[in-house]
Parts: sequence; structure tokens; C-alpha cells
Amino acid sequence: MKLATLSAFLAATATVFQTVSSISVNAIFDQHPLQLPLHDRKKPNIVFILTDDQDLHMSSLSYMPHLNSTLIQHGTLYNSHYVTTALCCPSRVSLWTGLLAHNTNVTDVNPPYGGYPKFVQRGFNDKWLPVWLNDAGYGTYYTGKLFNAHTVDNYDEPHVKGFTGSDFLLDPYTYQYRNATFQRNREKPMSHKGQYSTDVLAAKTYGFLDEAVERYEEESEPFFLAIAPVAPHSNVEFNSLDIINGPEFKTTAPLAADRHAHLFPDAIVPRTPNFNPDTPSGVNWIKKLEKQSENNVEYNDHFYRQRLRALQAVDEIVLNVTARLAEAGLLDDTYIIYTSDNGYHIGQHRLQPGKECGFEEDIAVPLIIRGPGVPKGEVVDGLVTTHVDLAPTLFSIAGIPLREEFDGTLIPLSHKRIKHQKKHGKKEHAGVEYWGFALEEGEYGFSHHEGEDVKGYYTNNTYKALRLVGKDYNLYYSVWCNNEHELYDLDKDPYQLTNLYTNSTLVKDYELLGYPLKKVLGRLDALLFVLKSCTAGTCQSPWSALHPFHHHHVSSLTEALDERFDEYYEEEVEKIRFDRCEQGYIVEAEGPQWDKSMGMRGGLRWSEWV
Repeated sequence: MKLATLSAFLAATATVFQTVSSISVNAIFDQHPLQLPLHDRKKPNIVFILTDDQDLHMSSLSYMPHLNSTLIQHGTLYNSHYVTTALCCPSRVSLWTGLLAHNTNVTDVNPPYGGYPKFVQRGFNDKWLPVWLNDAGYGTYYTGKLFNAHTVDNYDEPHVKGFTGSDFLLDPYTYQYRNATFQRNREKPMSHKGQYSTDVLAAKTYGFLDEAVERYEEESEPFFLAIAPVAPHSNVEFNSLDIINGPEFKTTAPLAADRHAHLFPDAIVPRTPNFNPDTPSGVNWIKKLEKQSENNVEYNDHFYRQRLRALQAVDEIVLNVTARLAEAGLLDDTYIIYTSDNGYHIGQHRLQPGKECGFEEDIAVPLIIRGPGVPKGEVVDGLVTTHVDLAPTLFSIAGIPLREEFDGTLIPLSHKRIKHQKKHGKKEHAGVEYWGFALEEGEYGFSHHEGEDVKGYYTNNTYKALRLVGKDYNLYYSVWCNNEHELYDLDKDPYQLTNLYTNSTLVKDYELLGYPLKKVLGRLDALLFVLKSCTAGTCQSPWSALHPFHHHHVSSLTEALDERFDEYYEEEVEKIRFDRCEQGYIVEAEGPQWDKSMGMRGGLRWSEWV
């Protein structure tokens, strides 16, 4: 899709603004830096903008004119980019380490299963992206939200490692748009009560950028600058400061800067077929949700408008950062990456505002990259990329040898590599996983008052999922911890309203790729079985784990459907299941685990060969 198509999309969806690697998917062995050898060039600078809870499928990008004019029109939008865990802290840890959440074991926003204390406990304060970039000669800077449960009490237990300069938002004030607390370098936290959080962050951003540019000019030190505004996350106020052991809080719609409070008075949540449907959809607790009332829908439209308004201050940061880079003569030599930690839903499948689900709204997020050699005005569809691909890609940009433990592969950054990967080695899978709770946000969402039942909080939201996109298929398959299943054919059902696998029963006479649904399901289940506990190369190329013999040449669902493999998939591969629901990653609860003895080798299993 070229820029003309994107412009048509923007014009159709935004009523207020007129939008002013030859890399194989089996990249275990052939990943290599995208750039020239280090002795022939300066290392490029990197600016990474990470928003909080920004959607791809509710048109938020269409309401950001500066983002469109400076990044999308001068870079590439990857339209099939997925998070691997649809929750802030686990997703961010995966992004900055290149590891899936079952390999970080940071799976929640608070202890004992997540948050900053879990990140430290797991040893990642010494082995994550800023440390590695710093070791490679980069000046590293960060401002904004880092992780949940990074608080005014534990910010120095220990201090975050790896940064030349840092200024972090701290809990319990992270999500308070007009009562933020930041903590700079090794200094004490400072309150900015009464100031608008994103504007405070903007000033800190420009200060770090000025420092980084000066060091680049005087010392030839390349820089990495991460900018992490809280927008468009909901506003969260805590009644209890004990955020780790027992927080009490209330979520409301995001707050906008005063200058943006009047914008978009007519904007409403897109009325897609899955918006507040007459018939319930999904499984587990989602299937039991009631249809939202008219007042509820009106409130959710207000919530949606507030998200768009909150993003305007972010849009201004995008404009000003690119302008400052241009003024310094560095814009064309700098990679700018824009994405979000997870997606968001409002009203789809009758859901109140929130995330944490496996639906497309929650796991698909914007990914925009501008930089040297990156195609301008390009929209890449159908080429699956994920958050665990970002750390390896940043390594490649910086000319650092890739780490063997990375679960992700390189994102193609040139027209040639994009074209080649689509034609010859397209990555088609994204493994998605989640543990624990789901929280409904806003006025009609979570509430807990003494003497009353908890409302809008669900504890059995654990699932493993597979997103698979190929030439003739577009599928989502999931298994929940209560062993319910979901299977959606998004080519025919893009809004995920018709589950093809309910109550362990497949829809009768339904075919995929010309095969009975049961045959295809066996392959999907096996692929998810590999991904649920994979590491490194197995995560990158799960079909190769199932078919390790080279003469099988299986790297896609289409190839795996060959009748030679029917017996293997139908009778030999273990079926994925959970033994029980847990709030975090506990292997004993996760059912059978994949190991190499289960792979098919020349018609025989590994155990029969040895």
C-alpha cells in the first residue's frame, strides 16, 4: 500500500484534521546488521517514542496530523504489528529485552508476578537494551513511564541501570495527568502537581535531546532517546499509596491539556460490527457481558474523545523532536520509532474501556519507523512483526551483534528487504500470552466499595494465543486456562464475532485453504504448543521445530498441511491445554511443555532416532 492509499484512509477516518533485509523468517542463522561496517560510518541516532495503551483499530493515528506529516509520510507504517502480551509492564519488559513474557517471567503490573521489583529480581536491570546500547558507545536517555510499580518508595532499590540521563514517572502518580511525580537521574522525586504531565515530559525530552545532540557534535557519541508519555492511558487516582501490596484506585477518562480540551466534539468510537453487538461474543467472562446501555455508550464515546485529546500533546512532541533534529542537521540520519505498549478496546465485544484481551483491538498496535533507507509513505500489510522483534532490530541499527537468546527476528527496514521477505521468507506468526486479571476501566468499569462485590475485575483471564497471517489465511487461535478455545477466520470475520471452535466443537462443514477445519486446527494447535514455552530460535521459527529435517521444508501453514504429515499432527503431537488457572507464569499449571523430542524427523520422532 502506498501513500495515496494511506491518504484516502486518513481522509475517510479523520473529520477534524485533513492529514497535513534479505532476512529469512528462519532468521536463526542469517540475521546480520542492516548497516555498513562500523569503520565506514557513524552509528545512527535513535529516537523511540512509546505511548501507553494507544489503539491501531480505532483510528487514533488519523487524529495526529504531525505524526502523519513527519513520520508516516516520511517512513513506513507496519500494519500487522503485534504486542506479545497486552498489558503495560510485561509488554515493556519484552520490548526492551527481546524476550517473550514466559521467558522474562514478568507477567503482571505488580508483584509478585510483575512490576519493577520483579524486573530487578529477574536480573534484567543488568541485561536489557539501554545497558547494551551504553556498552556499545551510545549515550542513552529516557523520560516518562518505564514500568509499573516503579514508585516513590522503591526507585532507588536499586536505581535503574543503563542510562546516561533519565527522568522517570513514578507510581502512584504515573497516571495522574495533573499530579505527576518525576525522578531525575539519582535525585529525589519531584512533584509537578498542577502541571500537565505530557507538557512536563516534553520539556524534559527537549533538554535531553539538546544534551545528546551536543555530545554527538563534540564527542561523536551517538544517542538513544526514549520518550514515554502516559497518554492516552486512563487517568488513575489511588486512594491508597500501597501500590505494591494492596492499591486502591479509580480509573477515569484521560485528561487533555487545556488547549486541546475543546477538540473533536463529534468524534465517537467507530461503529464496527463488533461494537456493542446484539449477540454476545468471545468466551469465558467476555461471553457473559451484557449489552451496554445508551448512557454507557455515550460515556464511552466521551472516553474515546478524551483519548484523542490527550494524544494531541504527544503529537506536538513528535513535531518538535523532528524539528529539533532537522535544525541540528540530524533528522535524515536518525531512526525514529513510534509504537505503543499495547492496544485498547472501547465497546467492542461489549467490553468497557481496557486491554488485556487477545482481540485484534488489544494486540495490534501502531509501529511507524522513519530513518535512513526506510521507505517513505509506505504501509506494509500482512508482514507480521512483534514487540520482541524491536530489540534485535535496534541492535542491527546500532551495528551490535545479535544476542543468541533473543526470541524475536529483524524487522525489514528497506524496500528491498520488505519485498524479499514478503516473497521468500515472510514471518507469519505472532505468539500472544497473558496471565491473571482483566480490568474494566472508566465510570462503568472497575469499582470496589466496602460491603459490595467487586465489579469489572476478572481473575481468570489467562490464555495462550496465536496470530497467523499468510497469503491465503488470516487466523487467530487461542486456548484459555479453563481450556475453552477460540478460532477466528479474520478474512471472512474481521471483527472476530464467529468462533469456529466453541465448547470443543468445530463448526460443521467449514473449510480453510480447502481443507476440513479439523485438519487445520491440528496444525494451529501444534504451532501454539511450540510457541507457549519456546525460547530463542524455536520462537523465531516454530515450524522448523515441528519439522527439523531440512527436506521437509516446512515454514508455513500451507506447507504443514501436506498429507504426509497428517498422522503426525493428528496422533503424535501433544494437544495444548492448561492444568489450572493461575495469576502468573507457573510452569506446573501450564500443561504439557514442548521439547525437541516431539519434532518430526524423516517420518520418525526424535525419540525413535536416538
